[in-house]
Amino acid sequence: MSEDDVKQITNTGLPYDDMDSKVVQARNHALRQCRRYNFLVNSENHYKYPILRALFASMGENVYIESNFQCEFGFNISIGNNVYLNHDMIILDCHEVTIGNDVYVGPRVGLYAANHAEDPFERADHVVYAKPIHIGDKVWLGAGVHVLQGVTIGANSIIGAGSVVTKDIPENVIAAGNPCKVIRPITYKDREKNIKVQDSALLMER
Repeated sequence: MSEDDVKQITNTGLPYDDMDSKVVQARNHALRQCRRYNFLVNSENHYKYPILRALFASMGENVYIESNFQCEFGFNISIGNNVYLNHDMIILDCHEVTIGNDVYVGPRVGLYAANHAEDPFERADHVVYAKPIHIGDKVWLGAGVHVLQGVTIGANSIIGAGSVVTKDIPENVIAAGNPCKVIRPITYKDREKNIKVQDSALLMER
């Protein structure tokens, strides 16, 4: 069984059998590797990233992944530089899941590239279909955010805690809710606000 064999089943965007022997074998391999990684983090505080680097399609520098991480296959996951994934992250990478540079992800966040069939008879026969997910550079996903299949979140945007993202979110906005909707753009005033806070802190130190 090779990664390409499984991708030819899962990454086409067409319905497939989630219990296909090749799919199950790849899923079980990822499960074992994630359990191994999580055990080392929880028991020894040892973040053994080579385990995940071997599992993922690519993984940049300065990536921090907290414990209880779980993924479907791993080989569909690409992570950029300077990324932080908090506790209990779930990535169902039944299609490509791309996380850009300088991305912050809160605890208990899920990226779900897969979906079950709507037809109840097909669903009972384990029919699944998948679409890619793309998280742009400098995105912040708050705690408990759920991103569904086929979604792109544009660079620099913030997704509020507890949101369910069902459609694309543009760049440079704050969005939240179920379903997630744009609340307002991120502007120069947000940077001014941070500068004022920093200036106040400096004055207090003096």
